[in-house]
Amino acid sequence: MKGLNEFDRIPLALLPTPLHKLENISRILGTNVWIKRDDLTGIGLGGNKVRKLEFLLADAKKKGAEIIFTTGGAQSNHAMLTAACVKKLGMTPILILKKRGVTDRKGNQLLEYLMDTDVRFMDTDSYDDIYAEMDRVGMESGKPYYKIPCGGSNAIGALGYIACMKEIADSGIHFDHVICAEGSGGTHAGVALGAKLYMPETKTMGMMVDDDPFDLITSGIMREAAQLLELDMDITPADVHLLNMCGPGYAIASEEGNAAIRMMAENEGLFLDPVYTGKAFAGLIRLAKEGAFKPTDNVLFLYSGGAGGLFAVDIDLD
Repeated sequence: MKGLNEFDRIPLALLPTPLHKLENISRILGTNVWIKRDDLTGIGLGGNKVRKLEFLLADAKKKGAEIIFTTGGAQSNHAMLTAACVKKLGMTPILILKKRGVTDRKGNQLLEYLMDTDVRFMDTDSYDDIYAEMDRVGMESGKPYYKIPCGGSNAIGALGYIACMKEIADSGIHFDHVICAEGSGGTHAGVALGAKLYMPETKTMGMMVDDDPFDLITSGIMREAAQLLELDMDITPADVHLLNMCGPGYAIASEEGNAAIRMMAENEGLFLDPVYTGKAFAGLIRLAKEGAFKPTDNVLFLYSGGAGGLFAVDIDLD
């Protein structure tokens, strides 16, 4: 196996992020619920993407890139954090986003404005169109450029969450389950592969906030990451465990997700978002109520950030 320390990495996040038990939630749900505070990674409003960007932007620097492109929806947490990290490193971010969701100067759009980020919208549902536009703009600039996929979800980005699972394993606390949001596949791929390597008795599950075929997407990223690590490991879609929490659709608040946001805020003083972490935590609540966890289990919720989304959309929490 190739060690994680053999890959180029720029230290951007404040690590390790806090790990603690949610005492009030644990009493309500009848199991031991813990939280990994990856909303506190230290740049922007924090979030899981910073771990991925440590590896992705190191790769970009190594290849001499001056312009960094990425994409996502109008309120993409990944896009905002990419802009923040790229600005910190003295390169130029260009965000080419789908014209979907809230494009007004709210939430992450406001943060990108404050950073004086070049943000462009395309009225398309095809990321292929957007990646082609990145090539057009990059070639026209005459400067070396680097494309980061939606969510930073590729094998290099997944290394960030393989490293995170080692960080969790090194805490010395045994976790029976690790729960994370599933929005583009890369975080879950790193979590699932990292569990195989460092926490083999731990079950991992991705809570789908979109209805893409994540069994195929996530296992594909896992295989590519395993190849980077020179692992002799057979990975199939059966290694990916999912629960569909999409509700009425991607980036559309769900009743179940809103209730989870309220529960976390009222009982622990933490603020989830309606697109990712609210729906993901709702999945954990559903599983607990269905008896999926024993009273003695330690269940870890990966809090991947995204609070900026609370300030971009109107959600009904009544």
